[in-house]
Amino acid sequence: QVQVVESGGGLVQAGGSLRLSCAASGSFFSINTMGWYRQTPGKQRELVATITSSDSTNYADSVKGRFTIYRDNAKNTVYLQMNSLKPEDTAVYSCNARVLLVSTWSWRDYWGQGTQVTVSS
Repeated sequence: QVQVVESGGGLVQAGGSLRLSCAASGSFFSINTMGWYRQTPGKQRELVATITSSDSTNYADSVKGRFTIYRDNAKNTVYLQMNSLKPEDTAVYSCNARVLLVSTWSWRDYWGQGTQVTVSS
């Protein structure tokens, strides 16, 4: 069993900052890519940022220069530092972790429950 739990969402004024955290726990051998995605009502989930086990990062164009993704492998945790927030960043942010399961020795994606980020103008 694998759990992915996000924290750190909330309400912030435009121009402000928030940091999201996501911790993975359970029966896995290692974690490959971890990432943050977001979704607003009526729209498809979109990629925000991803980071590999070797710290290679990828960002959506809309957040480049404002958001930073980083991870602490010892804690199986990924963070998303969000600066210069805009109202259009308002969404439910979900974390994804690709883990190598001990039980099947295969890779599988797990998702957290999501955390709401609301940016007021």
